Amino acid sequence: MVISKIFRYIAACLVLAAVIFTARMIYRGTATIRELLTENKHLKAAITNLTLEEQIGYAKVTSQENKEGRLFTTIKFVETARDDKTKRILEKTYTIEGDIVHFDALIVRFSNKIVMDGEEKSLYLWRRVYGEKTAPENGFAIEEPDTEPQRYSGLLKKLANKDRKLFWTNIWSLSNDPEGLKEYGITAIYGNAVYSQLKRGLVYVFKITPSGQLSPEVIPEM
Repeated sequence: MVISKIFRYIAACLVLAAVIFTARMIYRGTATIRELLTENKHLKAAITNLTLEEQIGYAKVTSQENKEGRLFTTIKFVETARDDKTKRILEKTYTIEGDIVHFDALIVRFSNKIVMDGEEKSLYLWRRVYGEKTAPENGFAIEEPDTEPQRYSGLLKKLANKDRKLFWTNIWSLSNDPEGLKEYGITAIYGNAVYSQLKRGLVYVFKITPSGQLSPEVIPEM
């Protein structure tokens, strides 16, 4: 019985040690992102240099066909460069059941708490695409979560690699917790553009308003 009590005591101590270790790791991670957002001048300068964006990509229907009584739409999705609307930095093809497609973009706003010039800035991360018959969480990924999007490649070039990774990981985490970094002046919203009856011969250009609203402009394919 004494031996049993000793083992239970040792087990309890190990569990307590594991909890303390985990808590310390979480605190260190939180402290690190806090320091990065409040003290790193290179990060603040990079965010301050963000410019207002209008066009952030486009999509077009490449085919529509019926299979066993079900309509499937194949689209080509293109993301364009921040400094050149004609430059393609990401291009993917998706086949969606139906003709109504949702495109999700995570819009991240930075308040004057972190922006040096006192003006709000934003960045935009493409998340996923899905049809009306598919649950959002089962949609097709556009950008790779927790990584630096090609659209912002070089934005944080003056930061150390570990700091860049830390920043993007925390920014992507706003997908699950939109106000997780609110105390530092960072919030997130979703831009969700919905199209009905997508048709061949049309191009759907994605545009962002200054308030962060995602909307399409439909133009004929040239």
